[in-house]
Amino acid sequence: MNFSKRISYIAITAALGGLLFGFDTAVISGVITFVKSNFKLDTTLEGWLVSSGLLGCIIGVIITGILSDKIGRKKTLVISGFMFFISGIGCAFAPSFSMLVLARIIGGVGVGMASMISPMYIAEFAPADKRGRLIAYYQLAITIGILLAYFSNALVLSLSQNATGSGSLNLLLADPWRGMLLILCVPSVIFLLMLINMPESPRWLIAVNKKQEAIKILYQIRSKEKAEQELQDIEFAKKKSGNKSISVLKSSIRIPLLIGIVLAVLQQFSGINAIIYYGPSIFQSAGINSSNALLFQVILGAINLVFTFIAIAYADKYGRKLLLKVGLTGIVVSLIICGFLFYTNDTQGILLLILMLVYIACFAFSVGPVTWIIINEIFPTEVRAKGVAICTFALWVAVWLVGQFFPWLLERMGAAATFWTFAAFSLVNLVFSLTVVKETKGKTLEEMNEIFIAPH
Repeated sequence: MNFSKRISYIAITAALGGLLFGFDTAVISGVITFVKSNFKLDTTLEGWLVSSGLLGCIIGVIITGILSDKIGRKKTLVISGFMFFISGIGCAFAPSFSMLVLARIIGGVGVGMASMISPMYIAEFAPADKRGRLIAYYQLAITIGILLAYFSNALVLSLSQNATGSGSLNLLLADPWRGMLLILCVPSVIFLLMLINMPESPRWLIAVNKKQEAIKILYQIRSKEKAEQELQDIEFAKKKSGNKSISVLKSSIRIPLLIGIVLAVLQQFSGINAIIYYGPSIFQSAGINSSNALLFQVILGAINLVFTFIAIAYADKYGRKLLLKVGLTGIVVSLIICGFLFYTNDTQGILLLILMLVYIACFAFSVGPVTWIIINEIFPTEVRAKGVAICTFALWVAVWLVGQFFPWLLERMGAAATFWTFAAFSLVNLVFSLTVVKETKGKTLEEMNEIFIAPH
């Protein structure tokens, strides 16, 4: 049996949750203008359309921490896939703005669930020496989802301009935003079909006293010797905890919880979502015309995708901390220089674009994937779902804060101060990563207990 191919299939399938996450998050950028016109929205309702998805995300994260411990990782993944599918149908055929918002909230729940359960599921299956690379597939899938959303939006818009006649298809093309949102159903169905052949997490099975099922799955993904060794490690870790229910708020979990929350929040405070979403307006304020600004946004998305492969290639070879050190240094330097370009009003040259690309590249191989890798490997099995849920919840709160305050910062303080603010947070992240974060390369999930968990 080719165990490597089996693990790769499991990781790629789970990572499709990230693709759905990226697609759902980015597709709204092409939809807003049409929905605003169709339903005659004011700025308040426009904001509600965007933030409703974020509300769903937060709900999704909260319920997933509890749900995945109760019914298992696989069933939770299946539910998240159905949420995406229902959202795509509901959005495409929404008869009113209220129904559209409800469908967006359902989609947001799917995003929140996928953002938590997909990388955690991968972490629980991955061999210690390949875990960093395999979890990085999740971040790669997010970037692919974002790019697919940009391209599918453009395709639907192109088809809608040539639509004639009547019928459901032409209704979807006559209101192009409906077709844009319906396309989410395609990757959702692929995701659900691939999940049929997916096993349950052996670590969860042992945690709920289903040892025989866990053994059967371990023999499918490891050689006999490695499966038996891993089984011993998992059981030893469970025995050491005394089979007691460990609270995520217990003092012994304090260090991993601190690391996870800080990394999650500072990932977003580096300004990545603001720069991707508001890229066109940033470039336009620098004197670049709107059509070229949109082209640059696609270029930023492509760079984000390409440089994620560095994390896949080197997270396990050189370690998480080195990627964070190099990437965050590049992020800080590029943001500071970008700020000076805006401060001196010297934004007309190619230098601004180059610095933006450097920033995206550095984020793509460091803070982007490494944050997901670390927060999904530092908690004991007994509290992994709840610990990851708290960290992911913190990340989505940070997404909301950046989304709320970035336009205000840009308007009141100017682009220079905004870039320097992001640089300051990234510098804090760099110092924190060098001094507090511990290297996890090559360690089993059970060995993490000795590295991160404070003594009782």
